[in-house]
Amino acid sequence: MARTSYHHGNLRQALVEATVQLIEDKGPQAFTLAEAARLAGVSAAAPYRHFAGRDELLEEVARQGFEEFADLLERAFNEGRPSPLSAVMRMGQAYLTFAAQRRGYYIAMFESGISIAGNAGLSQASDRARGVLVRGAEALFLKMPADRRPPPGMVADHLWALSHGVVELFSRGKPGSRSPISPGDMLESGALIYLRGLGVIPD
Repeated sequence: MARTSYHHGNLRQALVEATVQLIEDKGPQAFTLAEAARLAGVSAAAPYRHFAGRDELLEEVARQGFEEFADLLERAFNEGRPSPLSAVMRMGQAYLTFAAQRRGYYIAMFESGISIAGNAGLSQASDRARGVLVRGAEALFLKMPADRRPPPGMVADHLWALSHGVVELFSRGKPGSRSPISPGDMLESGALIYLRGLGVIPD
């Protein structure tokens, strides 16, 4: 939860935390830089010491979100132990956990309309998170003949899209309003069906 006042000289982080709270309360486009400053307990001019404008502040929120997200995926993957399949399933659940527990960051990352490619630090953080998923996909197919392995980047993107779709369609609003199946079970069953089709799981 964001703080409502600024302390100890860390203005930049106070503004980030205030912005996360505003995103959760109003959405990523329905607040002003002045509101973030007010919530952080500083003057309307203070944010310009660190950010050129609201979009740059949103980009920093997204960057920090991707860094935390990548850390969470790394821990879930745990170098593919005890098996690549179980590690990939854990990463899927970690995706849902992050979206639910770090909602303001998640919205800034994926729903704020910012340009990831236009910010080097943000792009690097996003690539790091995707890289964990790519490593997971690579591990899934290590025992398969090289000529039968699908591109790991494609598989990672498919799993990312599946996870994102479950968040958007089944993890928000009233639980059970779209499906009696939990989001976690929805994601796991979809991933297993997909991976069985690729030959990871024997019939």
